[in-house]
Amino acid sequence: MKNIILGLLSLCVLGLMGWEYKQFRDEQKMPEYATDDKREIPLTSEIVHIDIPKEIDFCGEKVNLNDPDVRERLDRELQVNTFWHSNTILTMKRAAKWFPMIEKILKEENVPDDFKYLAVIESGLINVVSPAGATGFWQFMPKTAKDFKLEVNKEVDMRYNPELATRAACAYFKKAHEKFGSWTAVAAAYNMGVRGYVRSVEKQMVNNYYELLLNPETSRYVFRILAVKEIFTNPEKYNFKLKADNLYKAEKLKYIEIDKTIENLAEWAILHDINYKILKRHNPWLRMNKLTVKKNKYKIAIPKDTSPYKTTT
Repeated sequence: MKNIILGLLSLCVLGLMGWEYKQFRDEQKMPEYATDDKREIPLTSEIVHIDIPKEIDFCGEKVNLNDPDVRERLDRELQVNTFWHSNTILTMKRAAKWFPMIEKILKEENVPDDFKYLAVIESGLINVVSPAGATGFWQFMPKTAKDFKLEVNKEVDMRYNPELATRAACAYFKKAHEKFGSWTAVAAAYNMGVRGYVRSVEKQMVNNYYELLLNPETSRYVFRILAVKEIFTNPEKYNFKLKADNLYKAEKLKYIEIDKTIENLAEWAILHDINYKILKRHNPWLRMNKLTVKKNKYKIAIPKDTSPYKTTT
């Protein structure tokens, strides 16, 4: 009898919960759902397939879209990056801030402009740190960074300096291009390493990225760059509509040369009419609250106009 009573009570509770959900749904004007094999799909939704372009290239090197495998791999990355709306929109907004600087350096270093999209897929144009320790816009590991003349120690890590890191990335690209003669191969090697790419070429006896069987990450890598390039170049085609006011803008900065040790950077920031947070915002390469100057001189960036940072009371 006790079990029967508990069963009846459970049914009453479930019925009440169902009624309350219906009331909530009606109040919120939530759409009705069609249930099929445990998946709930809003009847009001419309998912549109994204067609791949008729032709596409990386650094002027054409992609063979007649190859079914190549078409499918490009298609995958276009679908993923088009419908990952929040991430793609935020990266577009950041690109407006950072691309002018990156484009200028790529041009000065004689590296194709398409490499700016490599920075997008590496970091989303944020100074991120990977689980393996790769850091910054271009995701340099400590040893590679030092090989390309970026200072990395406890107090200073120039992998966090977008301008210097971009210069170092250009040096890497040009050195790899001397070896491979293909910018597409350079991009793939940037992901898997020059030695790894060379081993794959030698083992498989082909020297075209699109004909190589590579690890899953590298096999997607160049296609991710291509997809981002296509979407960023033709945003409205992929239904991304951003106004000029939506985009982030580079702030006007001035640079102060530092030739003596600063014992307390927070104190130094206050003396220059900013605070430690603003100092680190524009100089993320400063890793501690101290800057020791030995041989190298440094340039610290601060806003030309500090008034927007002032707290009003």
